[in-house]
Amino acid sequence: MERSKRIVVIRIKGVVKAPSEIKDTLHLLRLRRTNVAVVLDDRPSFIGMVKKIEPWVAWGEISPEVFKKLLLKRGRLEGDKRVTEEYIKQTTGMDIDTFVEKFFRFEVELTDIPRLKPFFRLKPPSGGYPRKGIKVQVTQGGTWGYWGDRINKLLETMI
Repeated sequence: MERSKRIVVIRIKGVVKAPSEIKDTLHLLRLRRTNVAVVLDDRPSFIGMVKKIEPWVAWGEISPEVFKKLLLKRGRLEGDKRVTEEYIKQTTGMDIDTFVEKFFRFEVELTDIPRLKPFFRLKPPSGGYPRKGIKVQVTQGGTWGYWGDRINKLLETMI
């Protein structure tokens, strides 16, 4: 199947009483703590994993503008060093806007930036989670589940 979209998955809950199957899936997706995000493509295998852990995460399609902010503000290299525009230009040979554009056309991947950690640590959302909190599905006014394009608004409050 042809990849067409980039999705972001944000872990919003802990796993104290979760089944080991859920813990393993979160670990495979590198969602090892709460308020951590990963950017994936929409392969059926990834979508299946995300649907399995849906009550523990919020997910949806990320926009290029929000991804650029996420990469520059929350992207970290080994040794907890920030990702800078100069570092991306030096290592990939393209500026940040070109990299983001090619990333969304699936011509480059995050692994093309050497020493970049494959996850983004976030803050809790400023202003809090939606009105019913993290225990209720997003379709019922809560947080967990599929957000679609609205995930960008939540992500911006967490960057």
